[in-house]
Amino acid sequence: MADEDTIARIDALIAEERELRSHATGSGLDDAGTRRLRELEQQLDQCWDLLRQRRARAEFGDDPDQAQPRSVSEVESYQQ
Repeated sequence: MADEDTIARIDALIAEERELRSHATGSGLDDAGTRRLRELEQQLDQCWDLLRQRRARAEFGDDPDQAQPRSVSEVESYQQ
C-alpha cells in the first residue's frame, strides 16, 4: 500500500470516527457504536504505524513497500 493509499485510508477512518463521535454527543453510543469506535481507533493506530514504517524505510534507503501492518496488540502496546 503506497503512502497515498494509507493516507486515504486514514482520512476515511477519521471521517467515520468523527461521524460516530458526533452521534455520541448527548445520549451516547449504543454497544455496536462503541465497538465500532474502538475498531476505528485500532485501525487508525495500525495505519499510522504503517505510514511511519514506510517513511522510516524510505528515509534510510530501504524499500517502503516492505513495511507490513503490525497486529493490533503490538501497536496498542506502544508508549505514547
